[in-house]
Amino acid sequence: MAVTLRDVAQRAGVSIKTVSNVVHKRQYVKDSTRDIVQAAIDELGYRPNLSARSLRSGRSGVIGLALPEVRLPYFAELADSVITEAKQRGHTVLIEQTGAEPAAERELLRSPRLQLTDGLIFSPLALSQSDVGLLEVDYPLVTLGERIFDGPCDHVVMDNVAAARAATEHLLEAGCRRIAVIGAHEGEDQGSAALRLRGHQEALDAAGMPRDDRLVGYVGLWHRQDGADAMRRLLASGVEVDGVFGMNDTLALGALRALQDAGLAVPEGVKVIGFDDLEETRYTSPTLSSVDPGRMEIARTAVRVLVERIEERLAGETPAPRRQYTTSYRVVPRESTAG
Repeated sequence: MAVTLRDVAQRAGVSIKTVSNVVHKRQYVKDSTRDIVQAAIDELGYRPNLSARSLRSGRSGVIGLALPEVRLPYFAELADSVITEAKQRGHTVLIEQTGAEPAAERELLRSPRLQLTDGLIFSPLALSQSDVGLLEVDYPLVTLGERIFDGPCDHVVMDNVAAARAATEHLLEAGCRRIAVIGAHEGEDQGSAALRLRGHQEALDAAGMPRDDRLVGYVGLWHRQDGADAMRRLLASGVEVDGVFGMNDTLALGALRALQDAGLAVPEGVKVIGFDDLEETRYTSPTLSSVDPGRMEIARTAVRVLVERIEERLAGETPAPRRQYTTSYRVVPRESTAG
């Protein structure tokens, strides 16, 4: 039979209320008493009944996180950051992967599985501004990314334009004059690729450098292979290149390999910078310069805001106005742009 709070209380010689306070990590329990209760919990193997707790409190202690592709390093590291932050706030994270499919993203927002959660952090990649009405949901929702703005829910974004401009300015300051940008999407006027291309071009304009369409590497996805293929196409075209801005680190790493395969030294011949500041950028050869777009701040803000909305809902309070939060960024120079 399952171990109950009563069993733990009898073993520890305390009240059931005291055991409940320890289980729920409430502050008003003496350390010595907490140690005795925890020892009884460990000895008996007590596990909280989450279903019963959810029915009594109106909350499950679980939040959803919906991402396009968990295998992309950026989203994997973002998920890790969200899980860490949620755990500190006493929540578990249920991860959904949409595959960046429009139908999957639409279905997710109405999925019965969300009944298992108290709220959702959602990073859409296939939806667009015309889908803003889909965000009118009856549960706490925080969106990430650059696909939909001015929606009915809280929104956490990175400053893509300014951060991409800073990446290109870093290459210009390092002496680059023929800078390729890898990761543009044909015909895109919204989303991360469009915003980062705009920032790149703003940096060129401010420096009085001409734009050259031959230096724009278009891709379908933002994987290593796409970055390598785009870089190889640019090199095969004969266009002169002395700097490369990869719109994410994964693209930049693919471009880095293509440059090395072509016998071009980095950073002596061509300097390379990425975007996202992934952990692996510290261990490549050469180490990869990048832009930290505030991933930890994104996770921290998204979890904090979602938990606030959950508590607001449970308390029956009038919802505060929805807000957009923009995180900070910084350029992280490493060996791939060093002189």
